[in-house]
Parts: sequence; structure tokens; C-alpha cells
Amino acid sequence: MAQMPKRVKHRKVQKGRIKGSATRGNRVAFGDYGLQASEGGWISAATIEAGRIAAQQYLRGEGRLYIRMFPHKPITSIPLETRMGKGKGEPSYWAAVIKPGSVLYEISGTTEDVAKMCFARLAHKMPMRVRFIKRRTA
Repeated sequence: MAQMPKRVKHRKVQKGRIKGSATRGNRVAFGDYGLQASEGGWISAATIEAGRIAAQQYLRGEGRLYIRMFPHKPITSIPLETRMGKGKGEPSYWAAVIKPGSVLYEISGTTEDVAKMCFARLAHKMPMRVRFIKRRTA
């Protein structure tokens, strides 16, 4: 089931702009290998869940998957064939705001080849360019 916040302060939020690169959440912290965004954008909760399912099916219980993003932003839409005016639409889905350089998923407890193949499957589902990274040893 797709993720969403339990409570929010405001039901509808403005669109906003994605400026700059990620300064936090841009390194592998929990696992050994990570999937890092090369571009900014929004990832819907359904896409995050689709990536989780694809990774879990590939790993088959071997290794651990960490999801490093959460959909906090409600995305609104107005029904089709509606005239202009009448205000902002109702929230239709939740999305995570991703800055370039953010780590999206991490894997631990597997070999590098298995992690690369798993992240290749996830990369097809992501709406932006992503790359494979390793934990820094220092």
C-alpha cells in the first residue's frame, strides 16, 4: 500500500521549486550500496511502492532494502473537462520531493553484482536519471 503522512498541517501546498543539490541524504548511510538521483523531481508514493516491490522480489529475502525518501507533498488535480476558476483541486496523490544527489534506496547484505542488478530494475521505474553508488570507506 502506498505511503502517506498520518497527519499534515496543511491539506494543500503550493508547487514550489527544486533549487540546488541535496546537501543532506546524499551519502549511503544504512546499507552498502545505494541508488542516487542525478536529477530533481517528484516521485509519487505509488512509484516508491512499485520500486520496493520490484526490489523485494529480486532480493527474495536475501539482503535488506532501505527506502530513503517519504512522500510528504500532496499533489492536487482538478477533474477533466472542468472550466477555469473554482479554486484549487483536491489532493489526488502524495509525492516525495527529490533534489539532485539524494539517495533514494539502499541495499545491504548482498554482493555488488546482485545490488547492481536490483538497482537496474528499480532504475526503470524511476521518473528521473539515477546512478549506482557505494558506501564511502573512511
